[in-house]
Amino acid sequence: MKTSTKILTILAVATVVPTIFLFKYLLDAIVPTGTSFVVSMTPLGWVALAFLVASTIFVGILFFKLVQKQRLASALFLTIVPLTLVYGVFVAYVSSINEMTDITAQSIKTMMKISPGEQSQSAMLWVGLATVVYLLLLFVIIISLCSPLTKVEKVTKNLGDGRLKSDDFKVGGVKQFKEIENSLNKINFQYKQKENKLKQTDLQKQKNLSKQFFRFLGEEGLAELELGKHVKKTATLLLCDLECEKAKNKTLSLEENFNYINSYLKVVYPIIKRFNGFVDKFLGDGVLAVFSEPQEAILCAHALVKAIEVKNKGQKELLPIEAKIVVDTSEVVFGIVGEDDKKEPQIISEVLDNLKKMQETNAYIGTKMLVSKQALNSLPQNFEFDYRYTGVLEVDDKKIPLYESLETFGKRKKEKILKLKNNFEAGVRAYNQKKFKQAKQEFESVLHYMPDDTPAYVYFNKTLEKLKESA
Repeated sequence: MKTSTKILTILAVATVVPTIFLFKYLLDAIVPTGTSFVVSMTPLGWVALAFLVASTIFVGILFFKLVQKQRLASALFLTIVPLTLVYGVFVAYVSSINEMTDITAQSIKTMMKISPGEQSQSAMLWVGLATVVYLLLLFVIIISLCSPLTKVEKVTKNLGDGRLKSDDFKVGGVKQFKEIENSLNKINFQYKQKENKLKQTDLQKQKNLSKQFFRFLGEEGLAELELGKHVKKTATLLLCDLECEKAKNKTLSLEENFNYINSYLKVVYPIIKRFNGFVDKFLGDGVLAVFSEPQEAILCAHALVKAIEVKNKGQKELLPIEAKIVVDTSEVVFGIVGEDDKKEPQIISEVLDNLKKMQETNAYIGTKMLVSKQALNSLPQNFEFDYRYTGVLEVDDKKIPLYESLETFGKRKKEKILKLKNNFEAGVRAYNQKKFKQAKQEFESVLHYMPDDTPAYVYFNKTLEKLKESA
């Protein structure tokens, strides 16, 4: 609850409670005479009136805030139901006032000029007037609460046509419309982000990427690759995602958020180039890079993780970004796509599906870097780095064994993982063979000495679930 809401709540309670106890003095001040009313205010009556006005204001503001926080259906319910009850009570009172004989009723009948009789025309006119006012108020409430729909319609139409120029826009209204506003702003931001990245990618490819790309394919120049032609070649792909969800939750403008992510991408690109790779495309908050040598891709991945960690230390005012990297070696289809004057070299095969599945596994088990067995088998014999087996990824009918690189950890943690590597891998293999009791024991032994081992913790919980299912 916001501080302003807390203060309003306290003020409302502080005025409503005295109003309840003093309200009788206000009623006593209004004396019916049979033909009208005489107001004779006492000091306590004036105090009661002051508290009544104050409590009405504070409760009204609180009620307005409450309606603003509701979804459209709840907001309509909260406003229309009280209005309908007031209307119903008024109509019932006016319809039966001729049957009342007390002096207050007599005064009201005289003031409203309601003549005696079972079907007084005056009473019917008052009911009709109340109905008109009720319907007008209903119309005003519905129009007020639903007015943001017009803005949403206009924004979505412009967004669909690609003509939305504003970086941020306001829809207003109740909670549901604010959620729609937030979602549309995110879509607009992502649209502009991708547009800016495409422009940046075009510029980089015109300046740097073309030579590396054609050198990699063995072609002499752009003229030798006609539009639509493709080349198959074994390559090592590196997919690096920058997990920035926490950073997006900070209170940042769209431009600041884009600049924040872009500052990390500016760190990533030179490192990929340093290890003789090139960026094939930008994918959301990450990049897809291509390498001719698998060892260069592995070294680049390790350098990226460390560079992102260093970059995070310099961003003290914001939450850090974590790099999630997967590396795979396979046969890839390269080609030129686009119009004659805007040809772009890029991967056009479906190999990206495997990388995306690997990245999902990477995020699920809490690892920083995963390498496929195909990539490991492609490494030179004299190239060594520490890793451990993390399981098998099944994509369609294909099984891809995955390994976690241990070079992304500090020296002490890496030594702990290496000591427990056999237990962890034995647990993974037991899990794959559905020997869940054995797997549970192996993961328990790992977590006993290293409780912060996230993959072991994930596998341990999965093992417990399997044991419960089989019990």
